[in-house]
Amino acid sequence: MAAGELGPLGGYYFRFLPQKTFKFLSTPETTSRLRQWSMLGRIKAQAFGFDQTFQVYRKDDFVMAFFKDPNVIPNLKLLSDSSGQWITLGTEVKKIEAINVPCTQLSMSFFNPLYDEDIVRENGHIVKCLDSFCDPFLISDELRKVLLVEDSEKYEVFSQPDREEFLFCLFKHLCLGGALCQYEDVLNPYLETTKLIYKDLVSVRKNPQTKKIQITSSVFKVTAYVSVRGNVQPTNLIICY
Repeated sequence: MAAGELGPLGGYYFRFLPQKTFKFLSTPETTSRLRQWSMLGRIKAQAFGFDQTFQVYRKDDFVMAFFKDPNVIPNLKLLSDSSGQWITLGTEVKKIEAINVPCTQLSMSFFNPLYDEDIVRENGHIVKCLDSFCDPFLISDELRKVLLVEDSEKYEVFSQPDREEFLFCLFKHLCLGGALCQYEDVLNPYLETTKLIYKDLVSVRKNPQTKKIQITSSVFKVTAYVSVRGNVQPTNLIICY
């Protein structure tokens, strides 16, 4: 890009970074767990660089510029509903919705209420309960109940702001898994995998004044819409951050 030249949407130009790897998608232990939870091959992380300073108040311009960029359209992967295979975006997005996802947690002690409220025993085993359904999920333990059943006795051990945290969202995705998920009897595999993914995706730095660690990443949950036979419809980005 020539000096001073601005991109079509606020100066953002993107480049695909295929050389960037994510540890959680390559370590044998994690891939084995994702396979057990019916998520292997159904979760993907990609990296793109951009050349302008990101301003949170301009997030909509940023996200729209991303989906319209000629380096993104042929490289961004989507999971096809019909074939179950990964395909590229391949077309220009017409509309986006980007919701801010809080990302402030720096410690896995965030999940200590699971132990404090007897959802998980001291030895790490998840407490079982009578089977029930919260469509489409079978609930057979207190962990899934606290994640899904809003009128359950212990649902409020995590506040609504807690549940909106990126760390909690990742944890919930892993605990619920895919269509053929084989659930864990103990909590630790979920916590370890959540921590690995979180560290892989979130950037931090040490504040030079306070010497404390700060998260520098901004996280958004995105829905992108494309034109299908003249109608604007959401893409099959099932959940995109």
